[in-house]
Amino acid sequence: MRIGELASRAGVSVRSVRYYEEQGLLSSTRSPSGQRHYTEEEVERVAFIQRLYTAGLSSRTIAELLPCVDAPSEENSDSALERMALERERLSLHIDDLVRTRDKLDELMATARAHRERLRSATAHR
Repeated sequence: MRIGELASRAGVSVRSVRYYEEQGLLSSTRSPSGQRHYTEEEVERVAFIQRLYTAGLSSRTIAELLPCVDAPSEENSDSALERMALERERLSLHIDDLVRTRDKLDELMATARAHRERLRSATAHR
């Protein structure tokens, strides 16, 4: 199948399919005229790659996880689980940072509201 059909069936853009190939996450064969051709298996692979991106993983991390799919083994599975655990920890730390940042913004907003109320009160008493 050609790139447009693959993209449509996997629910991604043609641009995404090209990007996945550039990153080494997907491969194709080329016709004599240079058109990309994919097999049925690539539909599920692209959908899987998309799910990994949706989970917040980078193309580099995804490339590290793909051996678990391409060459299933206990060793590859253990390696993939370890890598996903590291990514989960990274995301948790990022969430913690975002919560702290949100809390600081809440404090600034409370200060701004209090200041606004003081200004209103002072203007009302004039």
